Amino acid sequence: MKRSGIFHRQLSGALAELGHTDTVMVCDAGLPIPAGPAGPPVVDLAFVAGVPSFEQVLTALLDELVIEGATAALEVREHNPSATALLDGLFPGPALELVPHEELKVRTAAARLVVRTGEARPYANVLLRCGVPF
Repeated sequence: MKRSGIFHRQLSGALAELGHTDTVMVCDAGLPIPAGPAGPPVVDLAFVAGVPSFEQVLTALLDELVIEGATAALEVREHNPSATALLDGLFPGPALELVPHEELKVRTAAARLVVRTGEARPYANVLLRCGVPF
């Protein structure tokens, strides 16, 4: 049995398959996710509203992955101050790209994996771009 890290079987396996430049969308419970065979695989962690939080899931993923950069919705700045502070702290300066929310939804369709949190505040979404550990 694992001693630490992510225990969720489906999520742990999906993370192990990620490679350089693959993208992972970490999203709130309300982000529309493309469905069907053309859509990305989804690991749904939402239990009840707010559980697990966007911050909990994002920080756990950052402990497991090497991330080269991140993309969030421009609208987060106006509509979700706590997510803005979290993202600015985790991805300083040019590591965080901001795009219109509609563009972020388009990029979500091309993600290698979507991890849905129980977050119930708007624009708590970030697209992570995987790197390599060397």
